[in-house]
Amino acid sequence: MRITIVTDAWHPQPNGVVRVNDTLRQTLERRGHEVQIVEPSLFRTVPCPTYPDIPLAVLPGRKVAAMITEFHPDAIHIATEGPLGLAARGLCRRRGWPFTTAYHTKFPEYIAQRTRLPLKHLYALMRWFHGPSAAVLCPSPSVQRDLAARGFTNARAWSHGVDTELFHPQPKDFLDLPRPIYLYVGRITVEKNLPAFLDLDLSGSKVVVGTGPQREALEKRYPQVHFRTAFGDRELSRYFASGDVFVFPSTTDTFGLVMLEAMASGVPVAAFPVTGPRDVIGTSRAGIMDTDLRAAALAAIKIDPAQARAHALTFSWDRVADEFLGFLAPLPGHARAPEEDQAALEI
Repeated sequence: MRITIVTDAWHPQPNGVVRVNDTLRQTLERRGHEVQIVEPSLFRTVPCPTYPDIPLAVLPGRKVAAMITEFHPDAIHIATEGPLGLAARGLCRRRGWPFTTAYHTKFPEYIAQRTRLPLKHLYALMRWFHGPSAAVLCPSPSVQRDLAARGFTNARAWSHGVDTELFHPQPKDFLDLPRPIYLYVGRITVEKNLPAFLDLDLSGSKVVVGTGPQREALEKRYPQVHFRTAFGDRELSRYFASGDVFVFPSTTDTFGLVMLEAMASGVPVAAFPVTGPRDVIGTSRAGIMDTDLRAAALAAIKIDPAQARAHALTFSWDRVADEFLGFLAPLPGHARAPEEDQAALEI
């Protein structure tokens, strides 16, 4: 099967959306499918306002149409709501092609935090974007229920997986710091709620691995915290395995793939009892959820690392790929451009 995946999030962006899309691509290709990735490096870009590490494609409509038409996909999946996602959505609507979308990130909440725009208006935009989709793939049942309550009639639960060969228990001597080590790995942005972790009174060491627009400010505010940057997946996996407890302070993540990566590394998780942790940790006893994040961290350190690893092993990427293929909406025929589409508005 020939599958086009359109995403505004791609390498070298260090985030869960990129890892999900790339691992999905690898899994599909290993199973004999041909996958086209339409991503920002193929276009002229500008930095995203307030988050310059994320490039946004400029007027990509005509090139997106040409790339997809030349590929002749059997199905189209739009993974993000950015400029490339908008261009692909417009193309599919003009040509009457079915497509699927994904809801990886709570953009309405993130935009509201930065702009103070009314949340109801931002969700109205999300309903407009995802409304024509054959299925909006949500990373957890909790997100599916939340979107359904907000008027999304096509939301479908689609869990994510973890690479348990890359992320696995390893010697903990990679970090030569006082134990226990309370670890966070991920983007360093305001919506990750990192002060809720960094303000905790905990013995040992706190380590933050990642980059993002809030890092410099947090380094100045918390000089006792050890900030690190991982260069490559192998080094990233060693950071994960070096922790004693993975602390996940976010209250807005739709899933939180980093929690699975920590558990696959034999590191239990401490988190708030919110969307994301509820679906990833659940009743597994591989982590602790508590409205008191310090209490969760102190309890999580008592969990057997083998319990965390065993839970992560239940999140198979083959199952994720099977679900993805089941949700796809096949095109009625190969993608060909009608004459009137040549003059389509660039988005």
